Amino acid sequence: MMKKHLSEMTLEELTCEQGIPCSCGKVHKCQLRYFRAGSGVIHTLPDALHSRGRKHPMVVMDANTEKAAGNQVRQVLDAAGIPHTDFVFPSVKGKMEPDEYAMGALAMAMDPSCDVILAVGSGVINDCCKVMAHACHLTSMVVCTAPSMDGYCSNSASMIQNHIKVSLYNACPEAIIADTDILASAPDIMLQAGLGDMLAKYVSICEWRISHIIYDDPYCEEIAGMVRTCLKHIVEQADGLMKREPEALKAVIEGLVISGISMAFAEISRPASGLEHYFSHIWEMQALQKGQPSDLHGIQVGVGTLLTLWIYEHMLNMDSIDIAKATNAMEHYSQEAWEKTMWEIFGPITPSILEIEKKVGKNKPETQKKHLQRLVDHWSEIRQIIREELPSRESVFHLMESCGMPLTPKDLNLTAQDTIHALKGSREIRDKYLTSSMLWDLGMLAETADRLPCP
Repeated sequence: MMKKHLSEMTLEELTCEQGIPCSCGKVHKCQLRYFRAGSGVIHTLPDALHSRGRKHPMVVMDANTEKAAGNQVRQVLDAAGIPHTDFVFPSVKGKMEPDEYAMGALAMAMDPSCDVILAVGSGVINDCCKVMAHACHLTSMVVCTAPSMDGYCSNSASMIQNHIKVSLYNACPEAIIADTDILASAPDIMLQAGLGDMLAKYVSICEWRISHIIYDDPYCEEIAGMVRTCLKHIVEQADGLMKREPEALKAVIEGLVISGISMAFAEISRPASGLEHYFSHIWEMQALQKGQPSDLHGIQVGVGTLLTLWIYEHMLNMDSIDIAKATNAMEHYSQEAWEKTMWEIFGPITPSILEIEKKVGKNKPETQKKHLQRLVDHWSEIRQIIREELPSRESVFHLMESCGMPLTPKDLNLTAQDTIHALKGSREIRDKYLTSSMLWDLGMLAETADRLPCP
């Protein structure tokens, strides 16, 4: 029996090695064992290594994070007499992507005498180091350079594999060092990205509860409560974040780490990722196909959150489900027409998308019929969940606006067609029941995509 709720526990309690027996019946664990946040905590790096018995780190960074923190990391390690092997990712045109090229470059530089991989950076570098550490049967650590995303402590890495955005499950870092003096030097857009990634949690928790009803996804109210608490704390600190106030930076990075812990506890990305993330995933894939850079993940997720809130506000206006519309869509489903749409959206990577459907069978009439019946049976409950979990789109819009964040696809130089394709394609890239999956089962996906507010 739990002595207190997860949302009431300190980070030290949440990361205890024996795990936390939960009322959901599971024992929640994550691999994080050492966390420090605050001014000057970069100097605790030797202690972090010693506490875990690590003696020779492979320090991984890029040109930007080398300037932000990598040189300090070298100085701290040298002063402590700790040998280290350094690798700086080669500069690339545009934004570095967590793909096979990046992993190949890291693999070729890997020093087999190292006993831990130390990431110096944020999203992409952290994810690449998680994957490499897992492949080499090593652990990883990270020195944060920006409060830009919640993946520092997740047990998954968001990667690009065969031009498709995928989540690879491995292990979270065993130590995280978040020096607020370093975080304070992060560009505005990195701070905005972290806020955008957190605002997504409104949708992810709502969607998680719905998928539990419709798709039988395992759900834990304790984990959901933990995410709600850290989201509330971060929203309260939003003004201080953009002013780079030390206490706000510390509060935000702690909240982002706790959000990552929630994914490790749940062993899936559900607590922190819903449709809003899939808008971003598709936009990133579109940019790759065009050979163009995409915006930061959290920036795109923020815009995706506003779009998803718009969808849910319209769902709340539906007192009941139009069964005839849903049934008509099911009866007139055409595999040929669906495949044509997939080619329009995904282009040369469409064969991989077709393989996913072949394996999962999302489009089978019997699958839709099963989901539709559950939607009909639980529609009042689903609408109540939406009311409980989601703030108004207007309130989130004004919060993002006050922080100078992009608000529409147009602000990201995306066209209306890019956004329509992102909603239609979101349900296709993984076996996950999203808001767009629910729209499909209701026979409303195409019409909703065409009505999205994306000037």
